[in-house]
Amino acid sequence: MSAPHVLLVDDEAVAREGLATALRRDGFDVTTADNGEAALALLRSAEFEVMLTDVRMPGMDGLELLRRAREAWPAMEVLVVTGFATTESAVEAMRTGAFYYVSKPFRLGEVRKLVREAADKAQLRAENHRLRQLIENAAEERIITRDEGMRAILDIARGVAPTDCNVLIVGETGTGKELLARHLHAHSRRASGPFVAVNCGALTEELLANELFGHEKGAYTGAQQARGGLVEAAQGGTLFLDEVTEMSAAMQVKLLRLLQEREYLRVGGTEPVRADVRFLAATNREPRAAVEAGQFRQDIYFRLNVVTLQLPPLRTRRDDVPLLAQQFLRRAALTMGKNVTAIAPAAMQKLCAYDYPGNVRELENLIERGVALASGNMLGETDLPPGLTPAAAGRSPGGHANGEVRTLESIERSHILDVLSEVGGNRALAARLLGIDRVSLWRKLRRYEEQGLIEAGDTDGALRARDVPA
Repeated sequence: MSAPHVLLVDDEAVAREGLATALRRDGFDVTTADNGEAALALLRSAEFEVMLTDVRMPGMDGLELLRRAREAWPAMEVLVVTGFATTESAVEAMRTGAFYYVSKPFRLGEVRKLVREAADKAQLRAENHRLRQLIENAAEERIITRDEGMRAILDIARGVAPTDCNVLIVGETGTGKELLARHLHAHSRRASGPFVAVNCGALTEELLANELFGHEKGAYTGAQQARGGLVEAAQGGTLFLDEVTEMSAAMQVKLLRLLQEREYLRVGGTEPVRADVRFLAATNREPRAAVEAGQFRQDIYFRLNVVTLQLPPLRTRRDDVPLLAQQFLRRAALTMGKNVTAIAPAAMQKLCAYDYPGNVRELENLIERGVALASGNMLGETDLPPGLTPAAAGRSPGGHANGEVRTLESIERSHILDVLSEVGGNRALAARLLGIDRVSLWRKLRRYEEQGLIEAGDTDGALRARDVPA
């Protein structure tokens, strides 16, 4: 690994050169700047793992330099050094993302140690990113299947991918909706453009509008400069709207204009901005049911639903479990640096017999856990969770022993409530186990309350679904 590249910013020449010399003796590649503007110019022309900056400097101060550096180069770690330390400036620095806040006079050994820790963190992040890119490129976003239903879906996807038509992907949580969206993008005429994904259920209305459309300078307190949103970032490529049915009513109106007119307004803006993007959307709900319940606009549904791809749950394509398990095994072993190359027959039998309420994502998590626990080159039965029980005999794919077919939404609701009950109402833990964020879980629980499917206020302890039709 090459010597960490450090940018040292201080308007005091003696202090700047003294610290630079000490860091060079420690093996760092050090570049210096005497003001914030010069530092930004250097950051634009070279890559740095670490930046040390003084706070009080002529022109741009260190805290402003920190803010701008964290926005433009988030992978770089920043240490703030000052001889005029205050509680307020320390809090602001740490809140803005500083690795550490150091007061002058400081011990040289302490600063050298902090720079080393910051450089190690930045290089580890870069190495992890490189490994992830290697794994993703090796996988080529391939969808592995021998299931006839999945093959039929891929045939349709192959036909619509080169077009610019909108596609709505429907499937339970964890079935691979984003992977299919990436597959569509990779085989489209926009493949050389960006693929940008946004989880519409994970953000409040205000944050989602800001993330999608960006904002103008002065649009709200703290908006010190204009910023483009994700629609702008996706120009020439694909915008993937995940959990699209979870958008608020007001955001749906803004989305409708974007879909109809292919233009939008930045937050605080008055001039429309053109959008050259292809729209792919996904939901783990039954979209028609959401429309009938008045929770999703029919006109948006019709515009997104040019082509619908319905992904089947993993429990209906069990022949794919060995294929997927081996793929996840290779990926996890490479990421963790472990020589785990095979899955024991007893472990594979257990994996194939399981029902997978969390679908493909749950299988991937199980394999990652197994690789982490495996002591040899084989993932064994003891490396799997003890609660991995086979599917109940006679249970239908919808989960009813009498063969009744339940809706996708009712299956998801039952699973969410079961998990919450098992963890005593701990929403953070439940969200982690379900593979969703806490905001999405909160939205779903609020919707269940509004629909009268669970008792109001009954979402902090053991949950009990009301006796309602599936």
